[in-house]
Amino acid sequence: MNLQGLSTTLRSVAFAALSATAITHAYAQPAAYPSKQIRLVIPYPPGGPTDLTARVVAADMSATLGQTVVADNRPGASGMIGAEMVARAEPDGYTILANASLHVINPFVYPDMRFDALKDFTPITQLAAVPLVLVVPTSLPVTSVKELVEYGRKNPGKLNFGSSGNASAQQLAGESFKMAAGIEMQHVPYKGSAPALADLVGGQIQLMFDSMPSAMPFIKAGKLRAIAVTTIKRAQALPELPTIAESGYPGFDIATWYGYWAPKGTPAQIVEKLAAAASQALKKQSVIEQYAGMGAEPVGSTPAEFTKYNQTETVKWEEIVRKSGAKAN
Repeated sequence: MNLQGLSTTLRSVAFAALSATAITHAYAQPAAYPSKQIRLVIPYPPGGPTDLTARVVAADMSATLGQTVVADNRPGASGMIGAEMVARAEPDGYTILANASLHVINPFVYPDMRFDALKDFTPITQLAAVPLVLVVPTSLPVTSVKELVEYGRKNPGKLNFGSSGNASAQQLAGESFKMAAGIEMQHVPYKGSAPALADLVGGQIQLMFDSMPSAMPFIKAGKLRAIAVTTIKRAQALPELPTIAESGYPGFDIATWYGYWAPKGTPAQIVEKLAAAASQALKKQSVIEQYAGMGAEPVGSTPAEFTKYNQTETVKWEEIVRKSGAKAN
């Protein structure tokens, strides 16, 4: 074979080798995300606030991502059963968690948790904030935070506040207010908001810090008197109602909030894609209106913003739980 023929042969072999490598590399590349349905683990029963806020956004995300986001309710142990499932899941973006602010409260009331709420998860986005509203029965002669505090000081031992259970956001809001105002209040835990609200209407207890969705019907019906909201800004659902912060207790800021998390180690580009899809949904009028009906205010933070929020909320709730002595049982 002459030199020209050898050169041509070598070029052909090299081209074939390069082509084979390129084809192999192409087949080795992971499929574009998402290439299958995404499981959204909701660690509470269907119909609750976490379930509702998560599903509204997930439905819209399905269209944006081109794959169905399937809700999987796994209730139990104050949300810890479902959360642990996600903490142990493959960090590939196909199993994510929807949870409430209990995600960062539970570690301080359940010392034997089998996962780390911060270290075992990658925050995706905060979906919503839901202010708690301070409500009293119409039979209680107070119409403001100032009057409530004065009543408590003049009537020691006569203020009992209800909640949906021990170590709930409602109890911790009450404990925070008790400490801020320097008044005596006794906590009365119930198995859910409904029985607590029934006793509040009947005057068996004197006040409650409840979520907007469950308290609003009683406020609108004139059965309960709303005094203030617990967030730093006024609530969109009750814009005329002052905040506790502007009622003499600057910095008072407590809300129930909801978000999405992925397992630790989920690739950043996947987390960003999920956050962008959720944020897009939270800007749509249909989602905003559904949230408004629940008393929820859409957020749609970036992963970096939500990570920082997790950290600051963890510090806040640790101090509240420690000072109040709240316990799960």
